[in-house]
Amino acid sequence: MTRRRGLHFSKLLSFSCFKSHSSDNHGLIGQKGYSRVVYCNNPDNPEAIKLNYRGNYVSTTKYTALNFIPKSLFEQFRRVANIYFLVVACVSFSPLAPYTAPSVAVPLLVVIGATMAKEGVEDWRRRKQDIQANNRKVKVYGKNYTFHETRWKSLRVGDIVKVSKDEYFPADLLLISSSYEDGICYVETMNLDGETNLKLKLALEVTSSLRDEESLKKFMPVIKCEDPNENLYSFVGTLYYNGDEYPLSPQQILLRDSKLRNTDFIYGVVIFTGHDTKVMQNAVDPLLRGDMYDEETNKPARARTSNLNEELGQVDTIMSDKTGTLTCNSMEFVKCSIAGVAYGRVMTEVERALEMRRGDGPTEVDDALSNLPQNSGNSIKGFNFRDERIMNGQWVNELHSDVIKKFFRVLAVCNTAVPERNKETGEISYEAESPDEAAFVIAAREIGFELFERTQSSISLHELDPVTGNKVTRVYQLLQVLEFSSSRKRMSVIVRNMQKQLLLLCKGADSVISERLSNKGRLFEAKTKEHVKMYAEAGLRTILIAYRELGEDEYRIWEAMFSKAKATVTADRNGLMDEIADKMERDLFLLGATAIEDKLQRGVPACIDRLAQARIKIWVLTGDKMETAVNIGYACSLLRQGMKQIIITLDLPEIEALEKQGDKEAISMASFKSVMDQLKDGKSQVDSAKECPVEFGLVIDGKSLAFALDKKLEEKFLELALDCASVICCRSTPKQKALVTRLVKTGPGKTTLAIGDGANDVSMLQEADIGVGISGVEGMQAVMSSDFAIAQFRFLEQLLLVHGHWCYRRIAMMAYASFSGQPAYNDWYMSFYNVFFTSLPVIALGVFDQDVSARLCLKVEAEVPFVDFRSSVLQYPLLYQEGVQNILFSWPRILGWMCNGVLSSIIIFFFTINSMINQAFRGDGQVVDYGILGATMYTCVVWAVNCQMALSINYFTWIQHFFIWGSIAFWYMFLVIYGSLSPKVSTTAYMVFVEACAPSILYWLVTLLVVISTLLPYFSYRAFQSRFRPMYHDIIQIWRSEGSEAEISDESRAGIKIKMNHLKENLRQRNVS
Repeated sequence: MTRRRGLHFSKLLSFSCFKSHSSDNHGLIGQKGYSRVVYCNNPDNPEAIKLNYRGNYVSTTKYTALNFIPKSLFEQFRRVANIYFLVVACVSFSPLAPYTAPSVAVPLLVVIGATMAKEGVEDWRRRKQDIQANNRKVKVYGKNYTFHETRWKSLRVGDIVKVSKDEYFPADLLLISSSYEDGICYVETMNLDGETNLKLKLALEVTSSLRDEESLKKFMPVIKCEDPNENLYSFVGTLYYNGDEYPLSPQQILLRDSKLRNTDFIYGVVIFTGHDTKVMQNAVDPLLRGDMYDEETNKPARARTSNLNEELGQVDTIMSDKTGTLTCNSMEFVKCSIAGVAYGRVMTEVERALEMRRGDGPTEVDDALSNLPQNSGNSIKGFNFRDERIMNGQWVNELHSDVIKKFFRVLAVCNTAVPERNKETGEISYEAESPDEAAFVIAAREIGFELFERTQSSISLHELDPVTGNKVTRVYQLLQVLEFSSSRKRMSVIVRNMQKQLLLLCKGADSVISERLSNKGRLFEAKTKEHVKMYAEAGLRTILIAYRELGEDEYRIWEAMFSKAKATVTADRNGLMDEIADKMERDLFLLGATAIEDKLQRGVPACIDRLAQARIKIWVLTGDKMETAVNIGYACSLLRQGMKQIIITLDLPEIEALEKQGDKEAISMASFKSVMDQLKDGKSQVDSAKECPVEFGLVIDGKSLAFALDKKLEEKFLELALDCASVICCRSTPKQKALVTRLVKTGPGKTTLAIGDGANDVSMLQEADIGVGISGVEGMQAVMSSDFAIAQFRFLEQLLLVHGHWCYRRIAMMAYASFSGQPAYNDWYMSFYNVFFTSLPVIALGVFDQDVSARLCLKVEAEVPFVDFRSSVLQYPLLYQEGVQNILFSWPRILGWMCNGVLSSIIIFFFTINSMINQAFRGDGQVVDYGILGATMYTCVVWAVNCQMALSINYFTWIQHFFIWGSIAFWYMFLVIYGSLSPKVSTTAYMVFVEACAPSILYWLVTLLVVISTLLPYFSYRAFQSRFRPMYHDIIQIWRSEGSEAEISDESRAGIKIKMNHLKENLRQRNVS
């Protein structure tokens, strides 16, 4: 790749703003929280050794070799069931115990040992990931004044390292210099904040010339800075070098786990190492807790933790990352409006979903689109635009071809993108500050306005000449760049074309561009606004494009004022520059608007719709800006048209005014009060609309969230958030994501699930009850810290609504089915009861049973022909609410199963006793003894439990048949084999079956009658309940099995109606409370 070495980007306005200037924060150096001292290039300094800072070794495991056994045992015996069996095992060693110690202790040791082994394997996988990270190689500057390779874990605070292109930073570094002359570098922070666009970092001017090993010999400054903390977006420090002090800012800091991109190399000083780095400060301690396949990536779903299956069916709230989780990490130019004409025939997934919800037929544009080859030619990243009216040079035939030319010229020139030409292929690619900007430049190139060269003072394009039809080179002299910011919401450049005209080219949000248009410049405003509204409804990101011609004298006067403002070093410098820039960005002529799609992963809107049907709340926690997050919220159906937005932000004039003054205490107090007032106002809005069918969406930015999570405000924030249908937290740090997840988990006490794909999501995944990692493009950090791994967000509906629902029902049935008998059996009967005679059918039920099919679990709605209120629809995802409301684990249901167990025990015990005691059993007239009675009673238990399991199963497979009837057969095989052993071993079971039970007709008759009597109460209850008091899944089963209204009784119809109304009322009360 070739690069323009003479280009000094630090001379542009965007980089001038990066230069550090005086701040009150730097007066805190040396005080509490700002006491770190770094001896650069001199880590062996005695003073540095005394400081004893942490090394660069990191560990994300739950256990160590020393604490594995005690810590794991502690976890195992936090479970009440294990404590019970431990007590029983201890008692079995006493002479009073009715059973031998091995018969109780051995099964417990097997279960505990297997669980500990599983935990150990899972933790070893994390250990291997840590080993790989700690042993990565990096070049460090040594005593012989050259760079040599060492491992990441060997780095020390103060070391100077060299990081090359596409390598990760091994620690938090201070940027000294780079391969660029003015010390800039491009950094990808995807693993930290989820953003895909490259960040631009700038070294101090005093160090930017240190670009070789020789120049570093005498470079031994001292850095005094803030102590380790989790804030990714701030840094306070001072560099002491050659007797001068140089304030440091976040623009000079390169964070661990971010990657160097499009820069050959950088030199940096290690500031924070290991667990002191900001990414590790954002991590939380790992919690000790206990059919989906993506063809494109060849990645199946994986369950990495096996003890959370039932919780998959009880999820109340989903906490989701955005970039890479909901989206594909790519921006695409899909539509545009130029001179009041809408261009772009590609329908986005969101538009198709919108039309399906409205029930509209295909539009005229859709019909034309259906006849076009959608994927003709090679796919171009960032460009998904199809329209034969302006592609392939056809724009010259349009009515407003001159406006089209100016429109794409603005896209090609109004940016800070850097073109790079590949020497082998000749293709040009672009280094852009954001994916949006890259998409604009690529779109201009594809239409015929190719940016191919940029220097410090000029921009060169290859343009299509509408007269000759040939490509010509046009050079624009670059005079000023008025950079985009969240407050300005626009970007402008001032250029001089080859005809010596001065032009201001501008792009920005519709709210700021519209108010800056001249009267003549509003020619296409009405139509453009109509198209912008249409694009916004489709979830697309819109930007208005405008320009104006400048006079020489006008520009000369303005340029003098602007240069003076740039040279100012006072606190209000940026505000002054914005004010002067605003004077020039007036009287604009509107050319049109662009529509960019932050492309969603396939199936995301449909997945979110189904999860909403299941009444699962979804929160999006993202590092993106508010505007970006809101647009994606609409695109993925998280925010919907007609939903009222409650926006909590500190981007307010009064707060900005205090920030300019620099009074931190005043800023904090005012911010706290502002957030509190906004929370109260939002709650009052929600309360006043409770009687109306209005949905609310809460959007809060990162600054406000920091105050909302304060102990004094977190309860108010949670109350408001839980009253809203959707919540979006913007500019969230990884630690804030974890804190919000903890608040939602502990506040309502409901099950939370977190889903993400990057290292910045690890804390959130570990804090939630269930962590789901997406094995996407950001590496495997999230997957390694998750409980379940999937390849795409859309598989979440299968994981929860199908497998979660099934698992919840299966485990509920397993818990109730696994009752045990208490008669005086042979001790090995008891030991093998839960291991061989009844466990396999329970496991089969827990693995294979389905109350309804996967298709019905996901079916959004269907007409209910047998319910007399025909306007109703049956929303099958509501099945999931059986888990969220914990219907199957409710106290009435638990007590019911306990009563069933007690009743079954009574029937088996007394029916067997009364049928066999004092009855002649053997040929010689001997009556039933202790061994025969125990074997007969235990036979009834094995039959009753397995047959009741068969009655509980909704979906039979051959495996379940094999396990149920095989377990019964195994009981008889055990009696034969165990009874043939020496009486010293088999004791009361010696030859009991072969010689006594099998030949006796009484044994078989008693078994048959007792088992039928035991099953009759449960069978009768289920028959009554499914007909007259059906649960939600019973309703679907009845409808599917009986089908038509004529076949269903009035009593059944009434019961169904009562149950549906009861379920909906429960949901309403839960949402109100």
